[in-house]
Amino acid sequence: MDAGRSPKSTVPLYDWMNRIPGGLMLIPLVLGSIVGTFFPGFLELGSFTTALFKDSALPLIAVLIFATGMQITARTSGPVLAATGTLLLTKSLIPAALVALAGSVFGIEGFLGVSILALMATVDNSNGGLWLAFTGKYGDARDRGAYMASALNDGPFISMLFLGASGLADIPLTAFLAAIIPLVLGFVVGNLDPRWTEIMRPVPNIVIPFFAFALGTGINLRDVVAGGASGILVGIIAVALTALLTYSGYRFILRRGIRSGVAIAAATTAGNAVATPAIIGGIDPAFEPYVAVATAQVASAVLVSAILAPLLATVVLKRQGGLSTADDAETAPVAAGTAGEGRGAA
Repeated sequence: MDAGRSPKSTVPLYDWMNRIPGGLMLIPLVLGSIVGTFFPGFLELGSFTTALFKDSALPLIAVLIFATGMQITARTSGPVLAATGTLLLTKSLIPAALVALAGSVFGIEGFLGVSILALMATVDNSNGGLWLAFTGKYGDARDRGAYMASALNDGPFISMLFLGASGLADIPLTAFLAAIIPLVLGFVVGNLDPRWTEIMRPVPNIVIPFFAFALGTGINLRDVVAGGASGILVGIIAVALTALLTYSGYRFILRRGIRSGVAIAAATTAGNAVATPAIIGGIDPAFEPYVAVATAQVASAVLVSAILAPLLATVVLKRQGGLSTADDAETAPVAAGTAGEGRGAA
């Protein structure tokens, strides 16, 4: 890092953002949600303003994914697939099975005001953008490449599968392929010319604040408020459950030792999960009466998980002595079962 040679800031905005776990993504995300909720006209000005602040999320995430692929070498592709499978198992399949079990006990109306439909839509997918932002600072190439788990659990398919609404149990293969093509191309280019890998290394710090803001504009704070206490409870339950499972997967399956806390950053809910209750309600009429409540609860859970998961991940990493930057992580042997001990980072 060239921090020692950086010019002195009049207002140290970047340093302030980095004092908050995941702040480089979280702060723009919240600001975007404020603008999208209360000043939507700003986002409709057109031209470069709309392109950057409203419509940039997917293109910029694609650039980040391409850059991530460049950091994966042929030597590390096996560990990347292992991390992806572990996250998919512990963040999607096991949590979805547990929620389905709870539904068989309490019924689809749920418990304590928590809709089973909302809980399922919340626990079985993850916010790939936040995962890339967090692992870009505290993870390594294995972790960043494991964003593929988010590509696999994206959308309502796993929820439909485990809720038994199999009328549209159609694996979106083309959507999955479209999500991983930038990673594969980045992998090819990076392995052919390592010079490109070095050129693209700063990409995360450049694009994350911008795509986070754009993602935030899609979160309506009125929906978050409508979710109320029950929505917050859904978010807390989802984070607690999936954080425990993802951490255990990294700790006991991948044997990542003091760096196992990184996996907790996957205990989030993607913004597109807000649409899942309506999709499932349209497929299975039994869930239709719960769609409105579930949608509000999921909207709340998206924001709650985006705040809690990176905070919890950072606390665990710090307590276990595994809090280090990505630059430190890259110096550790990537094929080792446990990453080298990192030095505390603010």
